Amino acid sequence: MSKTNQVRLKPLTSRSRRTVLKAGGTLLLSVFASLPARAAQILAVRVWPADDYTRVTLENDTDLKTSHFIVKDPERLVVDIEGIELNPTLKQLVAKIQSNDPYIKQVRVGQNRPNVVRLVFDLKEEVNPQVFTLAPVGEYKHRLIFDLYPVNPPDPIAALISKSERPDAPADKPPVDVPPMDAPIAGTKPQADPRPMSAEIQPPKTDAREDKPLALTRMITIALDPGHGGEDPGAIGRGGSREKDVVLQIARRLKAKLEDQPNMRVLLTRDGDFFVPLHVRVQKARKVQADLFVSIHADAWVETTARGSSVFVLSEKGASSTAARWLANKENAADLIGGVNIKTHDRQLASVLLDLSTTAQINDSLKLAKAVLTEIGGINRLHKQGVEQAGFAVLKAPDIPSILIETAFISNPEEEAKLSDDGYQDQMADAVLKGIRKYFAKNPPLAKNKLT
Repeated sequence: MSKTNQVRLKPLTSRSRRTVLKAGGTLLLSVFASLPARAAQILAVRVWPADDYTRVTLENDTDLKTSHFIVKDPERLVVDIEGIELNPTLKQLVAKIQSNDPYIKQVRVGQNRPNVVRLVFDLKEEVNPQVFTLAPVGEYKHRLIFDLYPVNPPDPIAALISKSERPDAPADKPPVDVPPMDAPIAGTKPQADPRPMSAEIQPPKTDAREDKPLALTRMITIALDPGHGGEDPGAIGRGGSREKDVVLQIARRLKAKLEDQPNMRVLLTRDGDFFVPLHVRVQKARKVQADLFVSIHADAWVETTARGSSVFVLSEKGASSTAARWLANKENAADLIGGVNIKTHDRQLASVLLDLSTTAQINDSLKLAKAVLTEIGGINRLHKQGVEQAGFAVLKAPDIPSILIETAFISNPEEEAKLSDDGYQDQMADAVLKGIRKYFAKNPPLAKNKLT
């Protein structure tokens, strides 16, 4: 090669290196910027219709940004979700709206513009929508929640009164004598005592007052609280049984038996598969001035050998055992799993209820719990021989004796089978009913200004 055709390359200086690296970085950024951003993915859609409200849940792999507005004549809720493309999972939402939904006629789903999906809910009546997101918890990823509350919600007191006014009943009921505690309960059959000798507990001593018929001069209102529901399944057994299902079945059986008793009526905090926040459960009971509050659950533990039934009351001074504290913490986390809208949650309520919880309320709760625990001990082994105490949020009504019943360990295969058995559910409802009757035999309900 001739000298005239040779090209000499000069070594790069540090300044020139910086120039080349800067240019390369700019080029890479421009390439990545030109690539389309990955759209968020909708993983599941769920609809939870109920008389209280209808909840629609979109589970997705990231947090979503939304905007919504109401359109009148006819009533519609329009929701725009940014950063997603219409996919088959989201299209399934259309088929999940049932004709018996109290508040939604139908939903329309479409790609409004690139990266924006629009949902249009055609409504049956005017609603107050709450749209919010939930961070991942438990087995759930990110969730986008639409809670559609009626602008004119049903009056629980009016509903309770109308249910208790039977067409064949006289307008003015005279005081009704409750039969002695050893008399057969209406609508029930005598049960054999399957209790193992190792779990046997001695019944409390009776006195003349317990056997004496009790004259009730007003209706007694009992709030039954089936735990969990909707987005929150509660504990799940190895056989697939869900706590929220079995406790609702037991609560319905108990409700029917209580309403067969003279001058008793029942409020269910939930009568279907939907989520009710813990503080709302308490509010519902207080709104109808309930005389008792009975929360029904099915226990779970890390070891499948754990078994037995338990009854809990509130404690202001700490839990009666480590297991009781663990259980209370688990039950109090139901709001996180079920999904509470933090923006509308009354943060003062929990502390106010705790401050107002009186020694008298806890003492009355202990009396009720002991009576119920004794009866439950006749149909199932007891996990503990005495009533336990812990800081359950759902037991903090300051003016209502309140108990929480763990009917059995759903994590124990043998007890899971019991919880799914009609016979056991019926026996459990009978036992709780007998305990409630014994409690009222010794603790007549006080006069109240309303709902008498």
